[in-house]
Amino acid sequence: MKRTTFFVEESMDHELRALARRKGVPVAALVRESLARYVTEEKRGQSFALRFLGQGRSGRQDVAERHEELLWRSP
Repeated sequence: MKRTTFFVEESMDHELRALARRKGVPVAALVRESLARYVTEEKRGQSFALRFLGQGRSGRQDVAERHEELLWRSP
């Protein structure tokens, strides 16, 4: 295994640490797992974050026009 250093926003660091605590794993293990999933999906040619698109009907008529607002709004 190779040691790597990278920078993340402070808010992301807090989220990663909290998630790692909840799962009972080190942050490094969480990051390795996430990177492995991302790389695997990219190799398959599928976008990891957007593979749900086109999976049904919402019943709304304005989804195409509002797609960015709907995708990136905070819950």
